Amino acid sequence: MNIYVLLKRTFDTEEKISVANGQIQEDGAEFIINPYDEYAVEEAIQIRDEKGGEVTVVSVGSEEAEKQLRTALAMGADKAVLINTEDDVENGDQYTTAKILAEFLKDKKADLIIAGNVAIDGGSGQVGPRVADQLGIPYVTTITDIKIEGESVHIVRDVEGDSEKIETSLPLLVTAQQGLNDPRYPSLPGIMKAKKKPLEELELDDLDLDEDDVEAKTETIDVFLPPKKEAGRVLEGDLSDQVKELVNLLHNEAKVI
Repeated sequence: MNIYVLLKRTFDTEEKISVANGQIQEDGAEFIINPYDEYAVEEAIQIRDEKGGEVTVVSVGSEEAEKQLRTALAMGADKAVLINTEDDVENGDQYTTAKILAEFLKDKKADLIIAGNVAIDGGSGQVGPRVADQLGIPYVTTITDIKIEGESVHIVRDVEGDSEKIETSLPLLVTAQQGLNDPRYPSLPGIMKAKKKPLEELELDDLDLDEDDVEAKTETIDVFLPPKKEAGRVLEGDLSDQVKELVNLLHNEAKVI
């Protein structure tokens, strides 16, 4: 099987993030593979090991994403492609990324494309479905199980705490949800092998695209951290008095009733 994984380099949200002048400050920030994309990489490797074929991970961004691509190679992916937009795209959005990926994938004869359900830095969940739409192939989001039998694909997807079973066919794009698998850690032999695996770097010109073709359709006005949580308040006294005080606080301070 010819499997492609869409991978994004994201901030590690477990680490401290600084925001200044409406921008996240990259200096000193930690970057990782988007966690949902780790599920995608793991599932691609498992399917390849079962069905045969090849796994290629693809990322759009700056040359710094090479580290995350190498990590995916160390996990077991066969090839990596970095589409470097650092010099060509100043402010991209989901449309920009999807347009670039679709242009790259259009002649690759992919049997299966796997993306993360969402990116933890933006959370829009748009890139995967947009790519599928531009390629003219079906897609299923938030999958928690996938079984491939010939050209038929049996999928279980998460739907707000419940499950939905879907049968579709290849070629197909799916987005990985938490619970699909447990991503492996790169082993030392895997890390050593990753250094010798091919990592191709492309630019927009290589895809016959220019800046106008991938111009963002949206604009980010501001980025800010959520306000700090205030300390809670403990109500005391008789239950009836506590209820009266709670209602008063909800009405006059919280202004939710």
